[in-house]
Amino acid sequence: MFRVTAALPLLAAVLLAPLGAPSLAQDAKDPKAEAIAARVQEALGGKKAWDETRYLKWTFAGRRSHTWDKWTGRHRLEGKNKDGAPYVILDNLNTKTGEAWVNGKKVEGDEAKKMVENAYGAWVNDSYWLLAPYKIQDPGVNLSSAGEETIDGKTYDKLALSFGKVGLTPGDRYWMYVNRDTGLVDRWAYRLQDQPADAAPTPWSWEGWQTYGKIRLAPTRIQVGATPERKLELGDLQVPDTLPDTVFTQP
Repeated sequence: MFRVTAALPLLAAVLLAPLGAPSLAQDAKDPKAEAIAARVQEALGGKKAWDETRYLKWTFAGRRSHTWDKWTGRHRLEGKNKDGAPYVILDNLNTKTGEAWVNGKKVEGDEAKKMVENAYGAWVNDSYWLLAPYKIQDPGVNLSSAGEETIDGKTYDKLALSFGKVGLTPGDRYWMYVNRDTGLVDRWAYRLQDQPADAAPTPWSWEGWQTYGKIRLAPTRIQVGATPERKLELGDLQVPDTLPDTVFTQP
């Protein structure tokens, strides 16, 4: 399975279905959790704004850059491999097919197949770090209220997320802290499926919320209580109205 690094775990919870789609894995919905989730959706810009957003671009932790056509599934991934050679992968996230180039030369056979698979894994991981609050009502998400908590004088409504048979690591668990004043997710905590069931969840703050296009995104994650400080930046954030087709067709 594709891994980011040992320091940054793979967060492959759910695929990015349309915002607000019904949660197929929940037989009985938690009304309080659903109300909180609806408030998050509105704070982010609302369902209409998300549906009308077609393109997203971002760089994950300074390592690799994504360009995603949300309407068609087309995806471009760029970065450098462990040998420092630049690569480009052009794939379709819906069909899981694509092509790859390293140092400007097209890769063939099993190596190309593996690179396309890794590009999909990178997108699942990196897009969840960026867009998780948009996905709390997706099909396959079990959503429940986990009470409230006051941190640094601010009151948070906590949402607990578990998953059905979706994504790459459906055994992951997440808790999202929704700021009662703003409706935005100011932090999350997770316990990954390969961790012991009694392991303490790992908390990260979500910082820098601002508007990009019609939606709101936060570019900075800081692990709470880590010494030395651990920060993850989702840089070069863009939500362009248009992009040339060559972005998805030419390396």
